[in-house]
Amino acid sequence: MIDVNEKIKAKVEALPDSPGVYRWKDKDGRIIYVGKAKNLKNRVRSYVREDKNRSPKVAAMIRHADDLDITMTGTEMEALILECNLIKELHPKYNISLRDDKSYPYVKITVNDEWPRIFVTRNIRRDDGAKYFGPFTDVGSLRQTLSLLRHYYPIRTCRSMKVSRPCLQYHMHLCSAPCGGHVDHIDYDRDVKTICDLLEGKSTLLVKELTRQMMEASEAMDFEKAAKLRDHIRAIESVQQRQHIVSAEGDFDVLGMARDGSHTGLEIFYIRYGRMVGKENFSIPESASETDEEIITTFLRDFYGGNPTSVPKEIILPLLPEESGLLSEWLTKLRGSEVKLIRPERGFKRRLKDMAMANAAKYLSDKKLQWEYQDAREQGAVQKLKELLSLPRLPERMECFDISHNQGSETTGSMAVFEHGRPAKSEYRKFKLQTTQGHADDFKSMAEVMSRRYGKEKDWPEPDLIVLDGGLGQMHAAIPVIREAGCHAPVIGLAKRIEEIYVEGSDIPIVLDHHEPALQLLQFIRDEAHRFVITYHRKWTNKRNTESVLDHIEGIGPNRRNALWHAFRSLDEMKKASEEELAKVAGMNKRAAHNVYRFFHMRKDEKQLVLQGMDVEKEGG
Repeated sequence: MIDVNEKIKAKVEALPDSPGVYRWKDKDGRIIYVGKAKNLKNRVRSYVREDKNRSPKVAAMIRHADDLDITMTGTEMEALILECNLIKELHPKYNISLRDDKSYPYVKITVNDEWPRIFVTRNIRRDDGAKYFGPFTDVGSLRQTLSLLRHYYPIRTCRSMKVSRPCLQYHMHLCSAPCGGHVDHIDYDRDVKTICDLLEGKSTLLVKELTRQMMEASEAMDFEKAAKLRDHIRAIESVQQRQHIVSAEGDFDVLGMARDGSHTGLEIFYIRYGRMVGKENFSIPESASETDEEIITTFLRDFYGGNPTSVPKEIILPLLPEESGLLSEWLTKLRGSEVKLIRPERGFKRRLKDMAMANAAKYLSDKKLQWEYQDAREQGAVQKLKELLSLPRLPERMECFDISHNQGSETTGSMAVFEHGRPAKSEYRKFKLQTTQGHADDFKSMAEVMSRRYGKEKDWPEPDLIVLDGGLGQMHAAIPVIREAGCHAPVIGLAKRIEEIYVEGSDIPIVLDHHEPALQLLQFIRDEAHRFVITYHRKWTNKRNTESVLDHIEGIGPNRRNALWHAFRSLDEMKKASEEELAKVAGMNKRAAHNVYRFFHMRKDEKQLVLQGMDVEKEGG
């Protein structure tokens, strides 16, 4: 047994022979790997046995493992389902992670809404219950298709239906206005289903039915209805022309895989009713230690587990994993009918598989060039930054700070973090400042942020470079606080006028060419800090604007607040009222009336503290 702590050794020896799920944890209690096993004892023991052929990834995981948890299940199927759910929820560090290629747009239909909406998106969430169609490589063609569909099947595109009257889309005949009750559910749901069928390639039967209805309308001399049906048929044929026919029939997915060094590329074709209605790309970086079987198993689990409605009747694979029987059983359970996993040896399905493999190889080749260029640019910018600023070490972790306020109110601060030249968004932090609320003082605000970041948060790693959004003033306010807190990282200020860089100990700025990658990296982290603080500031401001000042007074809840607004027409009238008059309002008592009266007669600075959610010393306290 390799060198693991006594706690793990004892747990491994006591493991049962039953199926279940195991979870490795690090010293901080974070789950770093989730796996399932038909036999927990045999599977987990394989991690702690001496093995010269152990992959670097597994070796690194075991080095960081400090504890082990298990959950026994009744069957291997239950273990697979639990493993899927845990990985989706926890995103453990050492589990394989699929990365979608979201560079292409998709059509999204929110079929889980009462009144579904249709729109274009690049953000795919496979667990939201919606239907996605695509990707579409030709954005212009996508817009034309969508416009054509909505002209004949007018379903909504708006984010909210909480409106007083229908919008312009209704008057342009591009929406049937369910918000105003202008369409019933049966007709609306029929239009939604028609659009879904068309985008899935399910059009042959629909065209036959519409043609029959058109002929009947024509024979009945209902030429207006016949013309409308004719236009619908033309719209369907136009959509069909954008879908590639691969067979006479068929409802299946085709997976292609390509590997090159430590990277893996995957491409999946969606075949519905014999037509290729879409395709999708995925990449798995740092996957050298995983076998082909493990990668395919992970793909099936993550891809279909997050979106059960997308499971087809057949899935064509480049090879069948050892657990293909279990996976097929699990997919059948998700779909509600039989799902086959096959590896065709001949025929058009074999040719489709080969085409998917070739496309996956091309995708991976292009992706590797993109990764290599990005790595070279980011690492080159980090190295150049060290040289230009004469830093003692590579700025592998940079922290940038920005301040935002509205004439001194709702003052907020932000910290954006870059690691190895890339945003580390899980490390971003925001600050709701206290010392400068009510008056604008960027320098004092920056000093407070520095005090909280470097004086209080001792557990956060020390950066290699601190970047301040501003010039000498911000630096002079921040550096004494940073040094007093015991942080010795270099500090620079990036002024926006001509993007000059101020370094500690000098009043003469460094001005770099705007095409210099090192400057662009600093601009990137500065812009991230600015975006983050503005988002937080707007959120706080909107919250303040949508709530009543009465919400901040002790003892005033929704019922008393509404009663006060009903009794007094304005805040000025409430302010003029005596405690006795306030106490007479329905639902009020003497204590609540006193609190309201006292609030309106506080000094301005005291009232500001109350509105910020801070306690104010009571009279006589």
